[in-house]
Amino acid sequence: MRIERITLRCIQMPLRHPFRTSFGQEQTKHAIIVAVQSAGLTGYGETPVASSPLYSYETTQTAWHIQRDFLVPRLLRQEITRPEQVVKLLSAVRGHPMAKMGLEAAIWDLLAKARGCPLSQMLGGTRMRIPCGVSIGIQPSLPALLERIGDFLAEGYRRIKLKIEPGWELAVVKAVRAEFGDVPLMLDANAAFSLDDVPLFQALDAYNLMMVEQPLDHDDLYEHSLLQRQIKTPICLDESIRHRGDARAAIEWGSCRIINIKAARMGGLVEARRVHDLCQEQGLPVWCGGLLETGVGRAHNVALASLSNFRLPGDISASDRYFEEDIVHPLFVLNPDGTMDVPSGEGIGVEVKADLLQRLTVEEAVFEM
Repeated sequence: MRIERITLRCIQMPLRHPFRTSFGQEQTKHAIIVAVQSAGLTGYGETPVASSPLYSYETTQTAWHIQRDFLVPRLLRQEITRPEQVVKLLSAVRGHPMAKMGLEAAIWDLLAKARGCPLSQMLGGTRMRIPCGVSIGIQPSLPALLERIGDFLAEGYRRIKLKIEPGWELAVVKAVRAEFGDVPLMLDANAAFSLDDVPLFQALDAYNLMMVEQPLDHDDLYEHSLLQRQIKTPICLDESIRHRGDARAAIEWGSCRIINIKAARMGGLVEARRVHDLCQEQGLPVWCGGLLETGVGRAHNVALASLSNFRLPGDISASDRYFEEDIVHPLFVLNPDGTMDVPSGEGIGVEVKADLLQRLTVEEAVFEM
């Protein structure tokens, strides 16, 4: 398919509730929605960047610049038949995985629509339903946290993930276990701790946690291997795993026992699938993380999570978890059994609400042949 037109839309969507982690609080969802057109079809992708370089060095401004000035010109007018071609065309630009993700994802959707098949099938997915967990940000108080957990469990979510930071960890876990017993529970530190905190993580071993995610530096593999040797709780790596090479090193060094796969962090679905396949070969379970995506990015995550080695509930929650109104139809909803249906329609399997997308757009750029 010859790429005839690419549209970038920088959008801002208010979150239903503020989302706070160890590195800051978000009240508005920022993203770049990418539309790629060819032969009368349109594929959609999402670059789920934030406005500040906290989780990642990429921001809406940097991603916009890289896409507009470097990535889009490499794709426009190109004849694309496989997503791997996109990876090769964009490989001369170093880094900027989230900027690349939006374009690659849109072309995955476009190609799946051209083939008349669901994106999940094109990726090699094997399931029509995926198990769902929910991520809960740092709350103003323990009672507020316990109330939020109770609400999400009542909705049917199969796993609770708690954001932690120094001072908001052990007492929090004790309170949650006292209130909710052995509910599947994991912690996400977002790189807020150091090896000085080994005693804390050893104390957390007593609380039967599924995992603790990214406790140490965002780009570290070695010190995580030292921590994993001293604690029983499985370490899950997120920010440290940028590609298959990182995953291979983490496995060989014993830096973790679980990996969180975020396609946007890895530059696209091609690399995300490569990491999935490596972990499957090595017997390491993976799960699909989230970056507060709109329905466009959520659709790609759901399709990815249909692959067989996504053995743990992901951070793939319903549309109304974050937004009063999502930009796709039908909305993503949680089934009573805590699962979510994998769309069976062509491509990402949902339609983009063009009017709402336009209302949320704060900047737009169109590139044509």
